[in-house]
Amino acid sequence: MIEQTPTTSPTRNVDPQLDLAWVRSRFPSLSRQINGHPAAFLDGPGGTQVPQRVIDAISGYLCENNANTCGAYATSRNTDRVIGEARSAMADFLGCDSDEVVFGPNMTTLTFGMSRAIGRELGPGDEILLTHLDHDANISPWRALEERGVKIQFADIHEEDCTLDMQNLASKINSRTKIVAVGYASNAVGTINDVKTVVRLAHEAGALTYIDAVHYAPHGPIDVRDLDCDFLACSTYKFFGPHMGVLYGKREHLARVQPYKVRANTNAVPQRWEWGTLNHECIAGITACGDYLAEVGRQTTAATVPEDVGAGALTRPTLTGPYGTARREALQLAYRFIRAHERTLMERMLRGLAEIPGLRLYGIGDVSRLDSRCPTFAIRIEGRTPLELATRLGEQGIFTWDGNYYAINLTERLGVEKDGGFLRIGFVHYNTEEEVDRVLLGLAD
Repeated sequence: MIEQTPTTSPTRNVDPQLDLAWVRSRFPSLSRQINGHPAAFLDGPGGTQVPQRVIDAISGYLCENNANTCGAYATSRNTDRVIGEARSAMADFLGCDSDEVVFGPNMTTLTFGMSRAIGRELGPGDEILLTHLDHDANISPWRALEERGVKIQFADIHEEDCTLDMQNLASKINSRTKIVAVGYASNAVGTINDVKTVVRLAHEAGALTYIDAVHYAPHGPIDVRDLDCDFLACSTYKFFGPHMGVLYGKREHLARVQPYKVRANTNAVPQRWEWGTLNHECIAGITACGDYLAEVGRQTTAATVPEDVGAGALTRPTLTGPYGTARREALQLAYRFIRAHERTLMERMLRGLAEIPGLRLYGIGDVSRLDSRCPTFAIRIEGRTPLELATRLGEQGIFTWDGNYYAINLTERLGVEKDGGFLRIGFVHYNTEEEVDRVLLGLAD
């Protein structure tokens, strides 16, 4: 029997009250109207909206500091500072040191770069373990190493609730396993995986772990030190920031593994993993994204502050600094409030979906298991294709996704790929209970 680690930290002595009116006032796009209806952005799993401070940071950089790096003049030095501040922000977000943070265009590109570099060390007889739940960005980069003779294994799932079969996963980890790549949460069906247990099992066999946290990042706190993962990748446009990717790697791995890079690039960590000129304006937006989430923690009130956060996180003025600073504490507090609000949305949504005739939910539907899912719902309705549903909802100002969202291994496994995949409805912390009711009414229609 595999002893599994709880997927979320317990909440102690806290009555979270997310200041939803304040939150929504930060996002200018939420005031949009479609055909006379207020826009309901339930497309968060494909990319969230951004607060005004992120927009201001991006435009501010372009207006005042647009330059390349490492120059002997003011705007170039300011660009170096902007990048350093963003590394610090993401270090606080992930729970690591700033020199363990790599920037790139997106998680997919970063993962291809890392898989190709790790592939230098692999050959016939080596194995990589993947899962059927994952986004293809955490599958295809590793399957590309089959051309080197690497064997690809897949951990099975429980089809009835779209969760990982942990017994099957454990049985496929052996002395030949070199990489275990798994998603923190499913971008298709919302399942939160027990990645801490996966990391432990992999390390017991001497394998490295690569965690895709793209879908989990807007919904729960990340602590790479606690997970002990070797690599973790995410994309800031999925958690209220610009279109950029972020990769955490343990310092020893970033220094040891040899990247494919241009000769003129430095060998220093982490810059040796960043090839070509980065998107500096979006990197400025990354800092603003982290500061916005920290502000959620400071702005939101609670009857009692959690014991392991401390009231200081609400009052200390500084927003910047290394791992363990006030921003990190405020981020942890923010995610407690966010998670509590999203639980309310999930319960309301699950109860409503259960009342719609002909509707099938793919994923966890038990309201007593909310700790094991995100507020992302994959459904099909008898007699309607996902595209038809998304189109009708879109006409009412309700934005949802149809298709496979690159979780093509899962849609193929569940037999829905040929029929249009799923309709995906995704909530984040700026969504409301009224929007839950609107989409339920639209589906019932």
